[in-house]
Amino acid sequence: MQNKILLSIIIFIISLLQFSCGSKKASQKIIVASYGKIESLDPANATTLKSVQLLNSLGDTLYELNPQGELIPELASEMPIFSEDKLQVFINLRKDILFHDGTPFNSNAIKFTFDRFKKIGKRSYILADKIKSIDTPSEYKVIINLKKPSSSLNGLLTSVNLTPISPTFYKEYSEKFLNDKFVGTGKYILSRFSNEIQVIDPNLNYWGKKPNNKGITFVSYSNSSSLFGALKSKQIDVLLSNSIDDIQRNSLSLQSKNKKIQEGNSPATELTFISLRTNAYPLNNSNVRLAISKSFNRKLISKKVSYGLRSPSRSIVPPILRKDNQDLWPKYNPSEAKKLLQKEGYCNGNVLNIPLTYRSSVPADKLIALTWQEDIKNVLNNCIDIQLDGVEATTVYDKLDSGIYTAVILDWTGLYSDPNAYLMPLLSCSEIDDEKCNKGQSVLSGSFWGSIKVENLFNESEEINGFERLDKLFQIEKLASESIPYIPIWVSSQKAWSQNNISKPTFNGAGIISLSDLKLINE
Repeated sequence: MQNKILLSIIIFIISLLQFSCGSKKASQKIIVASYGKIESLDPANATTLKSVQLLNSLGDTLYELNPQGELIPELASEMPIFSEDKLQVFINLRKDILFHDGTPFNSNAIKFTFDRFKKIGKRSYILADKIKSIDTPSEYKVIINLKKPSSSLNGLLTSVNLTPISPTFYKEYSEKFLNDKFVGTGKYILSRFSNEIQVIDPNLNYWGKKPNNKGITFVSYSNSSSLFGALKSKQIDVLLSNSIDDIQRNSLSLQSKNKKIQEGNSPATELTFISLRTNAYPLNNSNVRLAISKSFNRKLISKKVSYGLRSPSRSIVPPILRKDNQDLWPKYNPSEAKKLLQKEGYCNGNVLNIPLTYRSSVPADKLIALTWQEDIKNVLNNCIDIQLDGVEATTVYDKLDSGIYTAVILDWTGLYSDPNAYLMPLLSCSEIDDEKCNKGQSVLSGSFWGSIKVENLFNESEEINGFERLDKLFQIEKLASESIPYIPIWVSSQKAWSQNNISKPTFNGAGIISLSDLKLINE
């Protein structure tokens, strides 16, 4: 009997040791945390920055942008070659690359991926207006046939949403989404997926440089305070800044200056703005929109809300993508705002009521709204009344094109690094009736503003390159800034903070964190 008891104790101790070893092994994965859930890892369905960050490690793109913003081949073996009439693009592919399911990457995979995205992609417009068809003359050569010349195509070919996927694995999903799995060619393989936790392991058969770590556990937290506390208590290794409170963002930046943690920054690529519904009272009046715009104190809001960490912007194109730093959109000038409103019959007993919707799940939105509301009470209290309404972000996005929001705070990061990736999603329109957009991207962004001149300039810009093209895009923004369908607020860098035993986070030229560069320093 004693022998049996002794044997049981030995087995119990061995099992504890095995569990301890297993935990130690699991801890070798770097834990990266951020706010919110990942609903989909299907490149055709992924729209959130968090899902794009993860997809960037699981898949590759034909081209990518280095930290200097230069285009470099990735799955392509060389730079794209355009035909003389600029209607065909020839791309040679790397050989001997395998998808995660062991099937070969080739030209057929590119055609399958692009055709599928055109059919079902949530942002299929980025291809539909440009690409007519794709030919595969050989196993490692692709010809992209364009509907018209497109100078923005190079940037488009860096989009994570177009990361090639395995035609074999996705055979039954050519016309529907596969949200909880992913099979691409990237540095990591997806080993576990739920909305809250994703685990990725190094791809041992990866064709290029292998990851510096033994895998990543990507975890979601439900609020900013939990994220902040998890980094402070060292429950997590890396914290991504998306949707964290600015007071905590400021605290973390101060800690990094004191070398308690490390901070990495991307170029400023995320635009925060207010979309104004221009097709209905009261904002169908351009003078009212101009007055509202001149009542918006960006510097005050940046200082009070973001502690100066986010740069006030009077442009809807990030500085890194503009030919100069000229700001086009109206300046803060409350006295001019009052004159404009008086001209339209407001003030002196007739107050302009503006319902402002903010995303309740984005911490900075509410503070922006409250700060603007308070400032209006101080300088224009007898002219404007800002009425606030917090709505969950998912609901806001679902209802934007219905026209129920008079003014709504939003943000946008271009799908690829090019001014066109910011201007077209906000300003393009396919059906215009006297500056009212009935169908197009500006409907989806809630402004319902359109301009025939802008559409003509978009078309002209696609046929030219260099500074001449940038000048056309500049003219597009200038026209928009004179009609004011939006109020740009600020541009933000993506930030990430790591414990001191983890290497400093780095970002590529598109503002996406490089998970494969994260490394345990004291292994």
